[in-house]
Amino acid sequence: MIIYNITTKVHPAIHEEWVTWVKEEQVPFILQTGCFITATVARLLEVDESDGPTYAVQFRGESKSLYNQYVENYSPEVSKIAFKKWGDQIISFRSVMQVVH
Repeated sequence: MIIYNITTKVHPAIHEEWVTWVKEEQVPFILQTGCFITATVARLLEVDESDGPTYAVQFRGESKSLYNQYVENYSPEVSKIAFKKWGDQIISFRSVMQVVH
């Protein structure tokens, strides 16, 4: 199992609208690619929120090859859409993890 994590610091003025967008548009779009099977949106606790809250969106996928398919075929479009909508009001970084049993 692979976890694709997108951690995002969100400007306080847009954070509620951003969370709605993530839940209603971004997550469903990414899940519809068929590369991941579930997603979780979480707010980080015990972090400095003076510049805004930080969220982690985690997508679980069955294999590294499906993740690679997502990166090749969909990730650039997802990033472009997010940047066009939010610009510099968000700062994101991505990480990939493998579940260890």
